[in-house]
Amino acid sequence: MHCPFCNNEETKVIDSRLAGEGRQIRRRRQCLHCNERFTTFESAELVMPRLVKSDNSRQPFDESKLRSSMVRALEKRPVPSDEFEQAVGRLIHRLRTMGEREVPSRLIGDLVMEELRNLDEVAYVRFASVYRRFQDVTEFEDEIKRLQEISDNAANREQMSLLPELLGKNK
Repeated sequence: MHCPFCNNEETKVIDSRLAGEGRQIRRRRQCLHCNERFTTFESAELVMPRLVKSDNSRQPFDESKLRSSMVRALEKRPVPSDEFEQAVGRLIHRLRTMGEREVPSRLIGDLVMEELRNLDEVAYVRFASVYRRFQDVTEFEDEIKRLQEISDNAANREQMSLLPELLGKNK
């Protein structure tokens, strides 16, 4: 690290501590030439993968596009903004931790649908209708039936998980 005062390369770290909610390290440094002190911040640089579109073109990931498409689907729906932010955070985290340089845009759409299904079923169907390019009402009906089956299966699994507890009480 070059000293910002005299441009000397020789500095030493005097103090280090976490900053930015644990996402950065704040380092207090001292120049070994002029003895001036200064602060640096260090954070991990996690690169988002590039998107491979259906026509095989590539483009950088754009978080604002992700947000705007989800906001459009959630318009006038009773979803708290903190839950929306958590969903976006989960999506971005999953993309970063995949470790891939490129991902198909279809995968992003599937991840968005998964998050929307958990947030609000109406928003999910709205997004799915655009994403999957529904052509008529029957496609809406089919998607709603599929959504109901998923909800019913999840409820059944939840009830089945309670059975061992209930059986254990009767002994």
